[in-house]
Parts: sequence; C-alpha cells; structure tokens
Amino acid sequence: MKNGQVFAKDKAEGKTTEKKLTDNTVRNTKVHDNGAKLIFDDPILCAQFLRGYTNIELLKNVQPEDIEDISERFLPMWQEGRDSDSVKKVRLKDGELFLIAIVEHQSKVHYDMAFKLLRYMVMVLTDYEKEQEKRAPGITRTKEFCYPPILPIVYYEGTERWTAVQNFKDRVYLKDILGRYIPDFEYIVVPVASYTNGELIEKKDELSLIMLINKLRSSADFKNLKEIPAEYFEELSEKTPRYLLELIGKIIAVFLYRLNVPRAEVEQFTDQIRGGDFQMLFDSFEAYDVQETRRISKAEGKAEGKAEGKAEAVLDLLEGLGPVPEAVRSAVMETQELEKLKVWLKLAAGAADIEEFRGKTGL
Repeated sequence: MKNGQVFAKDKAEGKTTEKKLTDNTVRNTKVHDNGAKLIFDDPILCAQFLRGYTNIELLKNVQPEDIEDISERFLPMWQEGRDSDSVKKVRLKDGELFLIAIVEHQSKVHYDMAFKLLRYMVMVLTDYEKEQEKRAPGITRTKEFCYPPILPIVYYEGTERWTAVQNFKDRVYLKDILGRYIPDFEYIVVPVASYTNGELIEKKDELSLIMLINKLRSSADFKNLKEIPAEYFEELSEKTPRYLLELIGKIIAVFLYRLNVPRAEVEQFTDQIRGGDFQMLFDSFEAYDVQETRRISKAEGKAEGKAEGKAEAVLDLLEGLGPVPEAVRSAVMETQELEKLKVWLKLAAGAADIEEFRGKTGL
C-alpha cells in the first residue's frame, strides 16, 4: 500500500492481481476524455503504456506497483477541468530514484503544446520543491539538491498527423542566436492512429486491445478486426484479471458510444469482453453505418425513437455505477428532450456514482 492506495500487480508478469481500491471512476464531463482517464487511472494499463509505447529504456521494466498517481495535487492546472490528464511518480530500478511522467491527453493537434507542458512542468517542480522543504528546511538551497526528471507525454487520439513542434525551443524566435539561454526540452507523442493493427497485436497486452478499438472511426473499420489471430484473443482471455475485463468493457463502451453505435451492439461487445470472449466479440459484430442511420432517422422523423435510444444509453452507463433507483429510471425513460438526454449521457459517463449523477441532474 502506498499513500492509501493498493496497486494492482500485473498478472501478465506472473504476480498476484489486486484491484486498486481508490474510487477513480470517470469524473470528466467530456466524453471523449473518459476513456483516456480510465486507462491512466489503472496501474496495469498505465504500466503497459509506459513500457510499450514511450520507447524509454528506463521504463522497459516498470511494474504497476512502481507507479504512484499524484494527479490530484495538480487538477487545478489542467485547462477546462480536464482531469483525464495524469501526473505519475514512477520509481526506477533501485527504488530510490524516480521520474515524474505528465501524460497529457489530446484528440486534436495543439500547436502550443510545448509551452503548455512547460507550465505544467514548472508547477510540478514547484510542488516537489515545497514538499522537500517541508521535510528538510533549506534543502533546496544546498549544492547537492537535485530536481527529479520529468517526462512529458502526449497521448494523441486524433486521426490527423501530429504537426506541432515537440521542442519548446522551436517556439521561440532568435533561437539560433540565443539558443543556449532558452529552455530546451522535447515531449513524446504517442499517436494511437499511427500504430498498425499488426503492431498492436504483437504487444499482446490489454492496452493493445483498447487501442485497437480506439482506432475505430467508422463502421467500415470493424471488418479489419476480424482478421486478428485467434491466439491473440486466447492469450488475453487467459491472463486478464476479472476486474480489468470490467474496466476494458467500460472503456470500450465509451469509444463505441462516441461512434453512436446502438445500445444493443454496445451491450453485446461489453458483455463478451466481461466474459473474456474476445474472439466471438469480433466474429459476431454487425457493422453499423452511423451516417446512413442518422440520415434515415432524420428523414423519417423518428424523434421519439432517438430519445428512447439516448435514454437507454444513459441507463446503461448508470447501471455500471450501481443499482438505479426506480425514480431515476422512470424520469430518464419518460424524457423526450434530446438535448437534455445528451447532457445526461455525458453526466452519466462522468459520474463517480449514482448520487453524483442525481446531484448534477436534480433527479
């Protein structure tokens, strides 16, 4: 146990698996951020990300128990209340040294990302300085004192190529003349779309499955998933702990609702994931043409049907948080206002529990 948290140990590495006992469910109100928050809140998935997707030698053997989440200290620094971003303290081999990883989630190219991360880095180092001064007053003014290294990472889910400069110095004019006096660091970009299905399959971990689903942008993309080798799914089914299957199901549900996949199809996916039946998941999925369905629905004026579908989607997310009171269930199903249901859908996806949802909706 570290700082009141129990960290899951990676079953894939032959260790015991425990569920993290903190209440780190989705709070972010931006649905497209929720999947990223769930990924980086989980120590097994976060360790897989740092090991397999950053290309940093020091992190090749990092384990879930080596990672301490310290994001809560820095929530005020995230812009627009985006608590999908993470700050992790990662202990290195000898147990004494550590680095701090800032994982910034982006769905679009952010051209001032270098400066944004510079601000975050200064805040994190300032926090570290204060923490050390509390322990040993005056320590930061000694000759031997050193700050921990910070690894800035951008987890990028967009489809366009990341074209923003990755070195802060490249955002400053006169860099050729005054370069030695300008902060000089580079951040890592991990673009989900740049990985081929084959590259992800080779990793053979739970995060690779999540990223395979996260790459989907239309119903046409599903046909490529049927070519995934059965051995890949068999290995995941055997090694993935039960709680992580539940979490993967919830993450993938967020991605599928983003595509406006019908509730029945989402339920089919998540039920099979929770049962560890990954192979049947892709064999039985029927492609769903989102744009065409929208066009037909609009042409035929099926507003009531659309409202019912949204209401069912809200309840589906709430049921994942616990028993839904009958009063809440009735209020949701009786609502015909699409805009209100859209707001409720986002709140349901971001709620930590049923009471939080009720508090924000007044139900």
